[in-house]
Amino acid sequence: MIKMMNVNFSKHLIVAFIAVVFLFPNQSFGQTLENKIDQLLAEKFGKETPGGVFLVSRKGETLYEKAFGLANLELDVEMTTKNVFEIGSMTKQFTAISILMLVESGKIHLEDEITKFIPDYPTNGNKITIHHLLTHTSGIKNFTSMKTLNDIAEQDLTPIALIDFFKNEPMDFLPGEKFQYNNSGYVILGYIVEQISGKSYGDFVQEYIFDKLEMKASSYANHHQIIKERAYGYQQKETYVLKRHISYSLPYASGSLMSTVGDLLKWHQALKQNTLIKPETTSKAFTNYSLNNGEPINYGYGWHIVSTNDIKSYEHGGSIFGFKSMAVYLPDFDVYVVGLTNCDCNSPTKIVKQIAEMTLQP
Repeated sequence: MIKMMNVNFSKHLIVAFIAVVFLFPNQSFGQTLENKIDQLLAEKFGKETPGGVFLVSRKGETLYEKAFGLANLELDVEMTTKNVFEIGSMTKQFTAISILMLVESGKIHLEDEITKFIPDYPTNGNKITIHHLLTHTSGIKNFTSMKTLNDIAEQDLTPIALIDFFKNEPMDFLPGEKFQYNNSGYVILGYIVEQISGKSYGDFVQEYIFDKLEMKASSYANHHQIIKERAYGYQQKETYVLKRHISYSLPYASGSLMSTVGDLLKWHQALKQNTLIKPETTSKAFTNYSLNNGEPINYGYGWHIVSTNDIKSYEHGGSIFGFKSMAVYLPDFDVYVVGLTNCDCNSPTKIVKQIAEMTLQP
């Protein structure tokens, strides 16, 4: 009698186990993935150091969203998933889409020359187009590589004054002859947005992107405004120090936006669902363009377009004093991973790519 009860009890356990595995397979996978990511990030971020926030989404479902480390070292404030970060060059995505919104409305064209908007720009007879600016193939001098940048680092400049700072520098190459990452091009794009819309770049992005998508924690960066949940930025010398102060008029349309992982997920979903622009216009942002000689540049408009082991990835990072950011989207698997950190000593690039790979593992 006792033996029969043990056999029946064992059968019930087996049936229960099968039910868990087959009826709730994602739960088991999710827990395994969560543990792996936890371990990876715990090794990267200490409890009493600057930290970061990471989010993983697959097919519209958030699989992971956690914060690590401190948002403020001086006040010993723990990081939360709601913290707001400067996102650096991930700003370029918003600038590129702003331009495409104006293209779709018929107000500008991708082949328009920059002299249409800045008549006195010294192109030296070269045809430099909006397309060249978007793809980093213009040949214009990248102002962040200029030795005299420190002279204006803390000055609040108008966009045209910033353009005047670099426009007379010799070109690095002829338009379309080479790909070379270039912040100057995106400064000019921001100025074009202002000229055509009649609004400041920050106001345009706020009204036509952030407000429309209910990205309530996102904004153009500001040193003076109270920004709730703002994470403080740090740099690492011999010890941690507060980030260097610069005017946000310098990174401007190439790197001055702030956001959260939750808002960036809204941004990603809006692009995927063509909320802001039509599918055929969105596709222009994610096309791998080529140089004049036909060589692909592995860049679209505001995103790197790369393939690793035949897995396509749309990705872009950002770096600005005190902060680093990275986001990766694997379109064939509908996997989106974003990481934001509040010390420019902690790049999330490698770890975000590792996490994206983890989501593909059985």
